[in-house]
Amino acid sequence: MSKRSSTQITCDVLGIGFGPSNLAVAVALEESRSPLTAHFIEATPQSGWHPSMLLDGSDIQNNPLRDLVTPRNPRSHYSFTNYLHCQGRLFDYLNLGLAYPLRKEYARYIQWVAGHFEDRVTYSAPARTIAPDGDGRGWVVSTPDGEIRTRSILVGTGRSHNIPANFVHAMGERVFHLCDYLRRVSALGSSLQSIAVIGASQSAVEINLDLLARFPKLRIHALHRTFAMRQKDTSPFSDHVYFPDFVDYYFKAGKAAQIDLQRQLRGTNYSSADIDVLHKLYLTLYEERLDGRDRFTLHNNTTVDKVQCVPGGVALTATERFLGTSQTILVDAVVLATGFKDIGVGEGKERVPPLLSAVERNLDRDADGAVVVQRDYSVRTRGAGLCYLNGLCESSHGFGDAGSFSLLALRAAEIVGSLESGLKPHPEAVSRSNLLTEVTP
Repeated sequence: MSKRSSTQITCDVLGIGFGPSNLAVAVALEESRSPLTAHFIEATPQSGWHPSMLLDGSDIQNNPLRDLVTPRNPRSHYSFTNYLHCQGRLFDYLNLGLAYPLRKEYARYIQWVAGHFEDRVTYSAPARTIAPDGDGRGWVVSTPDGEIRTRSILVGTGRSHNIPANFVHAMGERVFHLCDYLRRVSALGSSLQSIAVIGASQSAVEINLDLLARFPKLRIHALHRTFAMRQKDTSPFSDHVYFPDFVDYYFKAGKAAQIDLQRQLRGTNYSSADIDVLHKLYLTLYEERLDGRDRFTLHNNTTVDKVQCVPGGVALTATERFLGTSQTILVDAVVLATGFKDIGVGEGKERVPPLLSAVERNLDRDADGAVVVQRDYSVRTRGAGLCYLNGLCESSHGFGDAGSFSLLALRAAEIVGSLESGLKPHPEAVSRSNLLTEVTP
């Protein structure tokens, strides 16, 4: 949808963010023929999925049938299978014999689906402020184009980047999160002679592989707190954490049990990588040594204690956890493959999504000040409209909410069902084709 000057939009549902999570809701609203009016705003120029991590050869680590729609509606026009058919690539794709699709292809699938909803989304429109409306039954959201008045907000902006405390002051062109990887390394270009990658996740391994291939003379330091890069737990029994019935089980288990389950099942998604990329990295490093090259250094059991920006680079003070030996590593840049924050209290967590920090007094929170999420992904509010968190609820709903596509389609159906129960159609809605009401002063 094109930009407007000082336009006011009135709708039943405002989706903030138009990545996969809220896109799935847009599809579910359409396919359920919901009478609710809905509009979406997206801060970036187009809908996307981690564009700076679309590395050559990387896959999505997810069965392609767990797409935006298929678990909810296998006959949907918006399935990944139909996307391939419409692109004329279905048989070519089937002939690849891939367990998981290429990340680049899945990103294009998401853009293809988003292209069907151009009349329901405004791009380059970040939410500047969010506040309860005058009568306490809705919200007013301001964007660069004007105000949006809505009876409910659906926050689907993705989880905040997890930046270790000692790196916060150094963030910028030379110290950046993995979500900025391709953009930043492209900008640095040939000036990049050395780099450090912090972390031992799937993304960290993929970035190390990409750096080795992209920059033949680059010196790479891989630092992580554990003894070794570990294989992800891909047991079919463990993968039940991505089943819909696990969400109910996890949600009902209570805080202490949830912490225990997180500890047990962490290896299904965190601080680990698929065996294929681990083998590829190990083989690449072996071949490097075979050819007499020594440009990759593994720093196992290592913590970064101090980060200092120096002229033209970054100095890291690193300590081996068990031997206590320290060294200073001077590099041109640092990539933080350190993941994302969950809702909660403690390391790697945040009490309230930053977008809602100004209205946290209107949200139901626990004794520690962390927002409390209901089973239907809503947050109880006071003096405001309905509020839902979409794709931000791993702490309360389990690993299927961990940025994975696994339960995205079913989560969208639950949210739409809850919205339709909690809202009557907006009085200005006259038809399914009238998805929003615009008033230009």
